[in-house]
Amino acid sequence: MKIKPLNDRVLVEPMPAEEKTASGIIIPDTAKEKPMRGKVVAAGTGTKDEEMKVKEGDVVLYGKYAGTEISVENKDFLIMKQSDIFAIIE
Repeated sequence: MKIKPLNDRVLVEPMPAEEKTASGIIIPDTAKEKPMRGKVVAAGTGTKDEEMKVKEGDVVLYGKYAGTEISVENKDFLIMKQSDIFAIIE
């Protein structure tokens, strides 16, 4: 199945949560935070008022509760507006 977001929407695949801290402490599953970083899988074409600044393949930071969770072919994704994205990681 292929998904093409419309207008200023972006399809993001969340990256897995960190397993260890910087000092090497292993984080248990119950204490892991929801990931706020992901890879753009697909992006819409934008609107007449807002051009798309993100593109497929970009790694982005987004809000903790941004987007709507969807599951396609047993994979989890988020679909969100471009304005929910805080930054592109280069």
